[in-house]
Amino acid sequence: MGYGFGGGFGGGNMQALMRQAQKMQEDMKRIREEIDSTEYKSSVGGGMVEVVMTGDKTVKAVNIKKEVVDPDDVEMLEDLVVSAVNDCISKITADEQAKLPNLGM
Repeated sequence: MGYGFGGGFGGGNMQALMRQAQKMQEDMKRIREEIDSTEYKSSVGGGMVEVVMTGDKTVKAVNIKKEVVDPDDVEMLEDLVVSAVNDCISKITADEQAKLPNLGM
């Protein structure tokens, strides 16, 4: 009763599969490191607020134009900063999904 398994898991095929999995893991690590070190910028409010983040979601800079600083309307400035940070995160997420589709990110 031979089922064509030829003594185990097919030795050579298993090694090829392991090499392929290792290469895929190395590629994903390289891409992840590339994304993490990339700087993403978002500018909102007609350029009044700019946020710079790295792909690992670390805020590197927040630039605010003097014209948008109004002590009587701090909420607007807060909203612009939140909007810029969220936009950067969206850009990072889109890049992750485009470059790492098999990670389910």
